[in-house]
Amino acid sequence: MGFLAPWFLAGLAAVGLPVWLHLLRKHKATPVPFSSLMFFERRTQSSIKHRRLRYLILFALRALLFALLAVAFAHPYLPRTLLAVSRSGEVTILAIDNSLSMRAAALLEKAKTLAKSEVAGLHPGQRAQVLAFASRVEVLSEVTGDRTALDAAIDALEPSDGRTSFAELSRSLGSIAQSLHLPLRVLLYSDMQQTGMPANFNDLRLNGDIRLEPDPLVSQQTPNFAVENVVAPRRVYSGAKTRVLATIAGFGTAKAVRNASLVLNGRVIQSKSVTVPESGRAAVEFNSLEVPYGRNQGAVKIDSADALPADDTFYFSVERADPRHALFIHDASNTRDLLYFKTALEASGQSAFAIDPAVADQTANVALSQYAFVVISDVGSLPVSFEKSLREYVRDGGAVLIALGHSSMGRAKVPVADFAIQGTRYAGREGDLFQSAATLDPSHPSIRQNNRWEGVKFYQAIRVDPGSARTVARLTDETPLLMDEQLGAGHILVFASTLDNVANDFPVHSSFVPFIGQTANYLGRLDAGPSAVTVGSFEELRDAGQKAAAVDVLDPKGERVFSLAEAATAQNIQFTMDGFYDIRRPNGRNELVAVNADRRESDLTPATPETLRLWQNTASGSAVSGQAGGERSRLSLWWYVMLAVLVCALAESWLGNRHLSVDKEAP
Repeated sequence: MGFLAPWFLAGLAAVGLPVWLHLLRKHKATPVPFSSLMFFERRTQSSIKHRRLRYLILFALRALLFALLAVAFAHPYLPRTLLAVSRSGEVTILAIDNSLSMRAAALLEKAKTLAKSEVAGLHPGQRAQVLAFASRVEVLSEVTGDRTALDAAIDALEPSDGRTSFAELSRSLGSIAQSLHLPLRVLLYSDMQQTGMPANFNDLRLNGDIRLEPDPLVSQQTPNFAVENVVAPRRVYSGAKTRVLATIAGFGTAKAVRNASLVLNGRVIQSKSVTVPESGRAAVEFNSLEVPYGRNQGAVKIDSADALPADDTFYFSVERADPRHALFIHDASNTRDLLYFKTALEASGQSAFAIDPAVADQTANVALSQYAFVVISDVGSLPVSFEKSLREYVRDGGAVLIALGHSSMGRAKVPVADFAIQGTRYAGREGDLFQSAATLDPSHPSIRQNNRWEGVKFYQAIRVDPGSARTVARLTDETPLLMDEQLGAGHILVFASTLDNVANDFPVHSSFVPFIGQTANYLGRLDAGPSAVTVGSFEELRDAGQKAAAVDVLDPKGERVFSLAEAATAQNIQFTMDGFYDIRRPNGRNELVAVNADRRESDLTPATPETLRLWQNTASGSAVSGQAGGERSRLSLWWYVMLAVLVCALAESWLGNRHLSVDKEAP
């Protein structure tokens, strides 16, 4: 038996009141006339008689009354286990969390042991199914009553590097309930990470006849250190030492000193000690990374020696290569556009491209295959053979940026793109007759991170008919300013003004530098993404024109991800484990992708019991009990005690009145 308010048991001290009434109160005797006592011997009268209890039954009733009142206010209860209500055709779902955090303190093995004990307790005719879940749900067995098959499914469950998603589990359980058309009893084995709960509680709603019984494997936060993030360049183009910045985080930890090491291709480059504050973060900087040519595997490690060593290493990839060449074609009388373009490219921090200038007359015998992209800046005419080669270059996956100016007005069409040139719109620099970029498409790579060209004045723009091409930017008068047309596997980007600060003042504005940098990355197909991605993310594997070409992907274990048939058709890949993926694309571009587990898994704080009870309440078949971990309840004894108090009070009143009447009749 238990008590909800045990402090009220101090009221049992009131039981002393009946003792005082029956034993310690002063004895009073009725005076009786008597003759002289002078011949009696003086002696001390004994008081033993006066200390004897009188009316023992009445005394017991009064003591019991006070004791019952104290117990009633303490709210006694009996814990009890509710017997599972058998529902017709009910299927038991054994949902086991195999996310990264379940590696802490061997929680996954504990969950598998509990699940197997549940399988052993299945009654004849009962059926069950085994599920594993992290960021997605995996069905490990059919709905069956075969204990051997269920045990085999549990034994086959392996830990993953995914992040816990209780919302995804809820959606999957709802789908299973709808497909089976049967009630479900879901036994959930998990560390119940708080970070696995969705931001919107409605995403946890269980649709269908589901009875959820979560089994939290931990009740309090487990201290854990982790390498939370690493900032490193994805590509370098020189032999200079490179800077790497790492963040070390502590979750529920005391202040401590950790040793962090920078590793490249399995060799420790540099080690530093870092002080991590209580449940805080600390940064550590390495400035000694010298990257050799080729693709390299980097990592930052700590010696945390905590319950979850899987997050003590953060991987990153870095590639050393020579700059790629880009061809810049300009008019012989104008070098300002070349100067502005090269300066902006250098200012953007983009050292991946080396610009090779050329005038139109020098392009007849140029081998375009050696260039990452081509820029044609306000050129009136080009050799016919070069235009033909340029078109084939684009069809094969190349890219061209064409800037139009007054020299372009002598042409009927834009080179390569074949956009019809309709005229020009010109405004003098005096007054407010200039145009501005009124509409920008922020989803286009050229302006994705710089989608506001404030203050840029356009004095001259060439009017062209973009046809079916994508219009990325328009001027105030709706004149198309930036257009993107796909030709075969390549792209043609047309800028309806110049790059030389004559037809506009764009080159003297701060927005010009990121525009040139991002455009160069886009045209040169240079992915400027991070040096590492998260488990569960996707990446494109091929262009639209490469459907028949095979792609080869090796996972961190060195195993091929795709079969031969899948390698010829796969459009993208989802990274499912941490480590390095080696991607070999059909266009010859090979890539080493570093993948890390989501560091939200490093916070081992469990969800509160109140949250779990609310989750249970979202299902129509759920019967929430006093504890979140199982079907346990409390049987309150308060009414029973109060009934005993009433009976005892009536008996005491009746017996007390009877003794009182006897005392009055005594002589």
